Amino acid sequence: MEVHNTACPRNCYSTCSFKVSTDNGKVVGIDPQPINKATPEGPCIKGLSYLERVNSSDRILYPMKKSGDEFERISWETALEVISEKLKEFHHDFGPHSVLYYAASGMSGVLNGVSSSFWEMYGGATTVYGNLCWPAGLEATRLTLGENKHNAPWDIENAGVIILWGKNPAETNIQQMLPIGKAREKGARIIVIDPRYTPTAQKADLLVQPIPGTDALLALGIAKILIEKNQVDKDFLNKYVLGYEQFREEVLKINLEEVSATCGVPLEFIQEIVAAIVGSGPMTLVVGYGMQRYSNGGQTTRCLLALSVITGNIGKPGACWHYADLQGDIFSEIKEPESYYPGNDGLFRRSISTSSLGEQMMLQQNPKLKMAWVERGNPLTQNPDSNKVMEAFRQLDFVVVVDQFLTDTAKEADIILPAKSMFEQTDIISSYWNPYVQLKPKVIEPMGEVKPETEIYYLLAQRMGFSEQEILENIPQPNDQAIEDWLIEKLNAFPGLTLEKLRMGPVLAPGLQEVAFSNRVFPTSSGKIELYSEEAASRWGVSSLPTYEPVIEGKDNSSFPFNLLSPNTKNRIHSQFGNLQVIKSAAPEPYATINQLDAQKKNIQNGDWISVFNDRGELKIKAKLDPWMRPGCVSIYNGYWHQEGACPNTLSKGRETDMGHGAAFHDNMVDYQKVTSN
Repeated sequence: MEVHNTACPRNCYSTCSFKVSTDNGKVVGIDPQPINKATPEGPCIKGLSYLERVNSSDRILYPMKKSGDEFERISWETALEVISEKLKEFHHDFGPHSVLYYAASGMSGVLNGVSSSFWEMYGGATTVYGNLCWPAGLEATRLTLGENKHNAPWDIENAGVIILWGKNPAETNIQQMLPIGKAREKGARIIVIDPRYTPTAQKADLLVQPIPGTDALLALGIAKILIEKNQVDKDFLNKYVLGYEQFREEVLKINLEEVSATCGVPLEFIQEIVAAIVGSGPMTLVVGYGMQRYSNGGQTTRCLLALSVITGNIGKPGACWHYADLQGDIFSEIKEPESYYPGNDGLFRRSISTSSLGEQMMLQQNPKLKMAWVERGNPLTQNPDSNKVMEAFRQLDFVVVVDQFLTDTAKEADIILPAKSMFEQTDIISSYWNPYVQLKPKVIEPMGEVKPETEIYYLLAQRMGFSEQEILENIPQPNDQAIEDWLIEKLNAFPGLTLEKLRMGPVLAPGLQEVAFSNRVFPTSSGKIELYSEEAASRWGVSSLPTYEPVIEGKDNSSFPFNLLSPNTKNRIHSQFGNLQVIKSAAPEPYATINQLDAQKKNIQNGDWISVFNDRGELKIKAKLDPWMRPGCVSIYNGYWHQEGACPNTLSKGRETDMGHGAAFHDNMVDYQKVTSN
């Protein structure tokens, strides 16, 4: 038996380090790797389920071609021949932009850059811009602080008050609960702000449940009380902040009774939050990604961040704005999601919004889209308005999907190519929460006829007739040594950071600030924290100051009465892992969580089938009654597949956030009613 250090490459806060055991070429064990101070106790249930995931009998191990409604196994020779001929045909007849290259975040790694290199060789492609996850909050933080970084995860134990605003780490970032627990042992107060009653909320001293989409106004109400009570850090504001006086002038105009009514939060709760901020010591404000997935998400993030700014809770132990830490993302030239801004020049000059993918795909002309290549993603499940995404894919002439399982998107493919598991190719990964650079080594040979994407592109480039010299300038040869040499070249820019050092375990990122902004350097245009941002107004057309703007689709402007929330669950990373038996044993079927009193008014009991609907679609799903859910809300976990009959993006609208080109999933009003069966 051999034991290797590795790390989880999924799109998850934690990016857990762990040890993987192999025996006779098979993964047989997963154990903690305590070297990583952020994840010392090892991975969650999803990480442990890698044992099943890599060895699953449902895993796609061979190229597959659609035949009627089924798929049949074909050879790599046939698959590459068919794909290369299609690529040549569409390039000749319509140009390279007739092909959509869609890559998401299903598996992270430096080697993912090879994919773009192939499409550059092809002459370009239509790509997507924006991001489904976090960009409104990223942009709001960048506009305010200059960059996205926060204190090291273990610093939270130094906080006197921890506000978890729309964040549920007990399910979605379980490692974060370790320092939170230590802080509480030292006397820290825990405040959770969330319409749901989550496992995290169960551990809180105070739970506040605002009406979804009104968080910005709640934050401004808190700011008003702090300003009126003179509980702001004047010295910090005078030295390091631009625009406080303008912010103060606007905030003092706010009517607190209107704040309470609009947010659905009693005034005494708002005052209790203020009392905790004022009297408990350093504040760490931990913000989830759900709130910035509204149409007002960027401005909401700026309003929340203002609370950390005006109280001086930036750049000190235990005092932190905790949203995203890109200090470990050392290989990116810019610390933003790929294709963050539209209108790229050159070969990828045509890009479409991932937030309105289906609609945009069908609108393309000169040329029309003829083909799609999908890797590391499942857009038919995860992108908004998924019925339109499905319609758009079905209008294409040819679809290739690279995946490990028969997802909703893979089912629409003409050819499926088997994707590698995390154990079948060496790569280097980073995190957006913990500050480590980590090696994900190859520990087993690819199963069946699986080929890593780098090898797929290498072989496909040969089929396309590119010269060997051009191929090798862009794509490493398909062997282990060539891959390691390619990674070593990437590491050469960072003296002291070597492949051998990474084999020993996670390594802290070069230049790490464990207490972010402790040097009081803010790389904004003014060199200060910018509560007043001219760039926010000029780039995004929002107010220069943090303001509350009602959501486009909410209780006051929709004919449907219930806010649909689609949060993450501990049992999935978006649409991954839910198909595994170990996960199904813990979460056997989809359900919609609704408030118990709301349910009684509709004669709905626990376990009844209900129809959740709006003018975009309908789901039939079992009801789970919760007396602690905020009335007027219904929650369906994101990541359920269409094949399960419960994909919440059947109901969501394809619209962008106010900044950052994010997806405003949560501007989503619905109704529901009891039905006799599914």
